Parts: sequence; C-alpha cells; structure tokens
Amino acid sequence: MANINENYLNLQGSYLFANIAKKVADYQAAHPDADIIRLGIGDVTLPLVPAIIDAMSKAVQEMGKAETFRGYGPEQGYDFLRQAIVDGDYKPLGVDIAIDEVFVSDGAKSDVGNIQELFSEDNIIAITDPVYPVYLDSNVMGGRTGEAVDGIFQKVVYLPTYAENNFSPEFPSERVDIVYLCSPNNPTGTVLSRARLAEWIKWCKDNDAILMFDSAYEAFISTEDTVKSIYEIEGAREVAIEFRSFSKTAGFTGTRCAYAVVPKEVTGKTKSGERQALNPMWNRRQCTKFNGVPYIIQRSAEAVYTKEGREQTRANIAYYKENARIIKEGLESIGLTVYGGVDAPYIWLKTPGNMTSWELFDILLEQVQIVSTPGSGFGPHGEGYLRLTAFGSRENTIRAVERIKTLKF
Repeated sequence: MANINENYLNLQGSYLFANIAKKVADYQAAHPDADIIRLGIGDVTLPLVPAIIDAMSKAVQEMGKAETFRGYGPEQGYDFLRQAIVDGDYKPLGVDIAIDEVFVSDGAKSDVGNIQELFSEDNIIAITDPVYPVYLDSNVMGGRTGEAVDGIFQKVVYLPTYAENNFSPEFPSERVDIVYLCSPNNPTGTVLSRARLAEWIKWCKDNDAILMFDSAYEAFISTEDTVKSIYEIEGAREVAIEFRSFSKTAGFTGTRCAYAVVPKEVTGKTKSGERQALNPMWNRRQCTKFNGVPYIIQRSAEAVYTKEGREQTRANIAYYKENARIIKEGLESIGLTVYGGVDAPYIWLKTPGNMTSWELFDILLEQVQIVSTPGSGFGPHGEGYLRLTAFGSRENTIRAVERIKTLKF
C-alpha cells in the first residue's frame, strides 16, 4: 500500500475561497433571485486590452502555419518575453537583471508554492499574519510547519501586522531562514516603505536569511515612498527572490502568465556548510517539472510592454484604482475604518464593534447580497477585518457601496 504525505493532513480545513464559494452557492440556492455583487475573490473583470488580443491573434495564426508553428518552448520562457521583462520592468528602475535570472511561469501562486521545493524541511519560515494562504499552505505540505494548535502552526514564526504597527511587521526575535513579504500587500492593501524594506534586506543579510518578495501588485503603486522592485534596494540581489504576475497588471487571470527573478548571487547552504546558488537549482526544477507557458500566451504578455500595451493596461489599472477609491471613501463616509485601497486593489475593513470577520461576511451576504472575504481566513491576526476587492464593474462597485451604507452597525 502506498504511504501518503501526511503533511497534507496538517492543512487547516478547506481552502478559504472554497469555503466562501460554498457559502455563496448555498445562499444563491436558497435565494435564486438574489442580485449578488461579488467583491470577494480578487479576479479581474475587464477584458484583455486590444494590444494583447492583437498579439494573441497573430500568435494563433502563426501556430496554424508550418513555417511559424511552435512546439515545446524553453522551460524558462522565450527570450523575447524575458528580454521584454528586463527592458520594461527593471531597466527603467535602474535595476540590472540578466535574462537568465528571469523565469516565466503560469502564475506567481505557482512560483511561490513551488519555490519551497528548493529548501530542506528543517528550514524555519516567517510569514506575516494575516497572509496570502499559499505562503503557509505550501510549507505545510513541505513539512516545515509542524502541527497546528488552535490554528497556530508550532514551527512557524508569525509576524503580526495590524493597524497598531502600521501594517509593518517587526523583525523575528528567533532564528528564521526564510521570510515571506508581500508589498503591496494581499490582503491588507498596504505597502512597506523603502526605508523599512532596506532594513529588511539588511536583516536578511545579517541573519543569513532568504527573502521571498511577492510584488504581484506593483503596478498599482502610486505612493512614492516605496519600491516597485525589491532590487531597487542595495544588497537585495544577495538575499531576495522576487515574484511578479501579469494577472492583475494586465488581466491574465484566465490566460496565466507570471515570472520569478532568481539572482545568481542568492545562495543557500548544504548540510556541510557550502554555499549553493539557487538560480541553477530553480532552473533544474523548472526543466524537470514544467514544460513552459504556451507560445501564444507569451506573445500576448510581450505585448504588455509595447507603447499601446502600456497605455491600455494602465488605463485598466486606473479603472480598478478608482473603484478602490470609491469603496474606501464610501465606507469612511459612514464612519467605518478602512485601510489599503491606494496602492493596491484591496480594501481592508475593520469590523465594527466586537463583530467577527465571518459575522460581518454573513451580514453583507444575507442583508445586502455582497460577497467579501473574512480576514480570519488569512490568519489569526486577520480576525476583526474584512477584505473587499476593487475588481468589479464601476456600476457594481457603486451599487455595493450604496447597499453597505443602508446597514446599521
């Protein structure tokens, strides 16, 4: 009989968004005429822009001709896209990234989950709390977290983030080998300052730790006192791996394309204490377990970096940012306390009084037919908060705010 990976048994219940989907489905079944507005899962709603569609259509036509047909592509990504990433995302920031440090994938979620395969089970991880679930769950699967007691994993170092510390976590007081940071943050919608990120890079260097930096929402940044790439910070190439995505930047949630940057300077240690570069290890992992993103999708992603692509995708981002402003200011106008909504498409709502996050979720669903995301689903310190997203239509965003205004808290 085959033995199972018992680490999976340590996972906490159903996946957050599966739980939400079941609640909404049950409500819809009981109220088939309900006009439900979904401000929960962070999926985009605007269509792919014309520049991307044109590139996709051209690539489709190429696949129908023998002379331009493409079969298996490079697991790391086609050079045309990797070079566009280097030239479009990093050179304007004054950041020097080599093309063979860029690895194209089918999603930042995949990369963040898969990168933990490069590390032994005895590594100690630190995650912010609340946190995007994949950081924690992938390490649960990898056997680094131990069992959970009252929702807290015994081997995980939690870095609480809440209003009282300005959503900027303190440094761990104990040994940590790998730190996960997300800025702009999902779920809180807040950013870490440039100065604070510089302190984190120094801390990682001083403590021989590796930083997993998720910047999937960098395109939404409007605050000047932060960074779009962790490599804007001196010394980051020695300790940081960066994850980026076309999902929210260009609406690729349904077409799937992202990338990770693994600088050649980033190293881990063998049991004998020798330094080992992670770049060739990640390359080998991808070559072994991943067949690459389809050519059609990579040509579509390349179009994001054209003049037209930039203008059109930025217009979509501006649309979502305006939605975020409408939600933020609308909730504030009725005395609710909210965070985020400026540098990210997420609004982090403080629940009124002593209400739990699931209680507020139920009120919004049952009384005004709005789907949200309970903060407790992102970790213990997410309790007392609720996440709303700005990815709906303008009409639905305005309608949702007006509905919430009718509630008496």
